[in-house]
This record gives sequence, C-alpha cells and structure tokens, in this order.
Amino acid sequence: MSLAAAALDCKGKHVRLLLHNFACSLVALALACAAVSILAGDKTTWNYEGGLFVITNGSIPRGPCFRLAGRVTSGDFFDRLKRIDRESGTIFRRGAETVENFPDQLTLSFLVHDHYDQTCPPREENPDAPKYLTRAMMSSLHLYLYWKRGVELRPVGNVERKYFAVREVIPEAVAQAHGLPEKLEWAYEYVVPSAGVPLTDSLVLVLRDDENHVVARVAARL
Repeated sequence: MSLAAAALDCKGKHVRLLLHNFACSLVALALACAAVSILAGDKTTWNYEGGLFVITNGSIPRGPCFRLAGRVTSGDFFDRLKRIDRESGTIFRRGAETVENFPDQLTLSFLVHDHYDQTCPPREENPDAPKYLTRAMMSSLHLYLYWKRGVELRPVGNVERKYFAVREVIPEAVAQAHGLPEKLEWAYEYVVPSAGVPLTDSLVLVLRDDENHVVARVAARL
C-alpha cells in the first residue's frame, strides 16, 4: 500500500485544529486511557477507553528522524473494554460480557512529523544529511500492515485509506520571511478489516522506503 498517491494539502481551520489537538493530546491520552489497576493478588486489569495508542520513532537512511504517533479505534468498541490477567489466563470483558474478537473493522489514524532525540543516529556522522522531512521523502515511503500472532505475521488485505492531509507546522510565508526550512506534518486515516481476528493478535505497522529498508515499526496490542 503506497503512500505516494497521497498529495492533498490540509485545508480549513477546523481540520487544522483537529490535527493539532490530536497531536498534542495523544501521549497524555495514552497514559490516561491505558491505565492499569492491580486487584486481588493474582489479577491485573487494563482499561482501553479511547482505543489502542501507538507511538514510535523512525529514521530515514541518510536522512532525518521522525515520530509516528496514532491510535486504533472502532466506534465505542473500546469503551469499557478491559483485559483481565489472572494466573489461570487472560480474558477480555466489556461489563459482564466476555469479548474474544475485534469488531468487523478498525480505524487506524496516525501522524508523522520531524523528531530528534537520543534514539537518532548522531548527526555528526552524516553532517550533510537532510534534517527535516520533505514531501518527496514521505511520498517514497510505503505502509504495510500485519496481524501478529506469536512470531507469525499475516498481511492485512483490503485496507482502505479514508483521509490524508499535510499540515504546515511553520506557515510557508513565515518560513520564507525568516529563512527557515519548510516543516510539515502528515496525517493519515485507514479502515482496517478485522472481522474474526482474536483480541490477542497485534496490529503491526511497518514503514519501508523504496529500497525496502524498514524506517519505522510499531504494534497496537491489547
């Protein structure tokens, strides 16, 4: 599934605000919604209010580092969903109902933007390498989705892209006026078929470049 076809710019203040709020609150929501409570001795409960959150750092060979952050949702499916770990095994419940499989489809939303920290290769090793993501770089990346069970990876078929946008982190006019590079943020949304998939499977996201190098990998799991 290629990202190269995505070429629409983000339009409208409403969409910009949604993307900004999503990016700013993602980590906080992940910490708040994937709360853990320790119950009587042998039981641990995980709550998944708000969906499954994913976050990872990536790096383009001879290029910049970036952050991928997003979440997996499906209507109100994850509301009140809990994983209960006991010595006898793991079960998933929503209220009094035992849940075994994902719903028929999931929505995967994620953002990609420049990010540099200690996980990136030292820049002095490649002082001439680009420091910021460009449209051309992002257009060269390809998204692969898999269901993971143990060590087995099964490609996810019939994935549909529902939304794409590019947002200017620094407006172009401001960047040009101050001699700054163009800094952008990419937003994606996909519908992922998931009928009959056990909740114990993980949804794995892999980004590869044109030379098939893995530039980012992260898993959404319960």
